[in-house]
Amino acid sequence: MVKHTLAVLVENRPGVLSRVAGLFARRGYNIESLVVGETEDKTVSRITLVVEGDERVIEQVSKQLNKQVEVIKIQDITNEETVERQMLLIKVSAGPEDRQEILQLMEIFRCRVVDIGRRSLIIEATGDEGKIEAIMQSLKPFGIKELVRTGKVAMVRGAK
Repeated sequence: MVKHTLAVLVENRPGVLSRVAGLFARRGYNIESLVVGETEDKTVSRITLVVEGDERVIEQVSKQLNKQVEVIKIQDITNEETVERQMLLIKVSAGPEDRQEILQLMEIFRCRVVDIGRRSLIIEATGDEGKIEAIMQSLKPFGIKELVRTGKVAMVRGAK
């Protein structure tokens, strides 16, 4: 099974996201990642989702999505040359003895410390999935207190 990244333009109306996600749920497909937000046109939103399936499954789901009145355009960008990013906020235990080491590590990954507590740091990072995974692994020995990450956002390179 291949992970597919779909970019779906939809009318920015209440209930659209629920109908799109419901279409996948009814067919038993798990959405691994889902990000939605307004585009440059406030009446249009872009849904970027990652779902696992073969070509036939993705084609079937795309056809079903196209039947939705609010769906403007669907693009499978899996095999396209894209720029992809995720964002991570991670709260890590950071006593005085570990702080300097964590800060040096975060400098290597080009992360930002966005909050400093007495015994913790909150770090913000952006990057592709591999970078985000590497950051989480490197901070694990210090003790991860809390973690939140976005799904993948992606855009096709060039003039397309």
